[in-house]
Amino acid sequence: MAGLPSTGIEARDPRTVTLFLCGDVMTGRGIDQILPNPSEPWLLEPCMNSALGYVQAAEAVTGPLPRHVSFDYVWGDALNELERVRPAARIVNLETAVTASPDAWPQKQIHYRMHPANVPCLNAGRIDCCALANNHVLDWGRSGLEETLNALHGAGIHTAGAGSDEAAAAAPAIIDVSSTTRVLVFGFALKSSGVPREWSATRERSGVNWLENLSSHSIQAIARQISRHGHEGAIVVASIHWGGNWDFGISRQQREFAHRLVDTAGVDLVHGHSSHHVKGIEVYQRKAILYGCGDLLNDYEGIEGYESYRPELALMYFPTFDPQTGDLASLTMTPMRTHHFRINRAAPEAAAWMAATVDHECRKLGSRVTQQPDGRLALHWHT
Repeated sequence: MAGLPSTGIEARDPRTVTLFLCGDVMTGRGIDQILPNPSEPWLLEPCMNSALGYVQAAEAVTGPLPRHVSFDYVWGDALNELERVRPAARIVNLETAVTASPDAWPQKQIHYRMHPANVPCLNAGRIDCCALANNHVLDWGRSGLEETLNALHGAGIHTAGAGSDEAAAAAPAIIDVSSTTRVLVFGFALKSSGVPREWSATRERSGVNWLENLSSHSIQAIARQISRHGHEGAIVVASIHWGGNWDFGISRQQREFAHRLVDTAGVDLVHGHSSHHVKGIEVYQRKAILYGCGDLLNDYEGIEGYESYRPELALMYFPTFDPQTGDLASLTMTPMRTHHFRINRAAPEAAAWMAATVDHECRKLGSRVTQQPDGRLALHWHT
């Protein structure tokens, strides 16, 4: 078996590279409203016409929320955890447009946006890369996407999976983590996660790096994109928005596709997201496959109907790699809970639920999870 006890940074091998990844970071809508520079709150949703309604829904359950919070407020306990581990790169799926555009995508019911002046909240978490190939980045049209890209790049944040044209959307974020090692992050949006074909980037228009399905054609397209940038001295991350929101199940097609990403496209880490809750983890050919990373931050407090999935709980993922091979050396995870629109360490009961749930799902995939005395989780797998 392989794995790593959840000890501090002093135990890490200096010859390895550790990353931080998580699922959706949704800083738009209700969360945007409590940041220093909120957007105009109007919405076009069937059941909510103001983003302030999500603030009020959360307050009805958990009490008054502060307004005009500091930019680091939303990160809460996550900042201490990041400082403890000190990952070489920090990668999130940013599930919102960053724009003041009024051009809501027509006939779309849900529109997320964060005001560009609130981008410092991402800098407060020292985020290196935002994956943007998802079903909210074009909520405010192509002008909103342009503003999103400009705002993030202007703040020194890399992006992957969306761009001014097909080539830009397919290009990786390149993060130099040492003099000899790079992290290449490629972003992909699947139709199955609700991303319409109209959002795909082409030679003539901006958009996302879009895949219609989990076919051999899609694998070959990904392999071509990755091969253009070389593998030597690189850890290759495929950040994929795929599947529905509520389901622990992982289809045979998803598993086969993930395996082919490793075998054919040369991917070292599959960073899956879209589901609003964490899913199982597989280690295949010494490469990590995170099928669904859940929501690290959202404005869903007060929304009922999915309590059995515990969507307020999430994991901070800290995979450690051999940079020479891209093989997974270890994976530790820290259970977190969103409360008051802030990321906090999960209480012991919640952390134990997360450990048992993730272990149950991982065992279906040939791995298992144990909880350490400090509440953090460690992944184990057959070598």
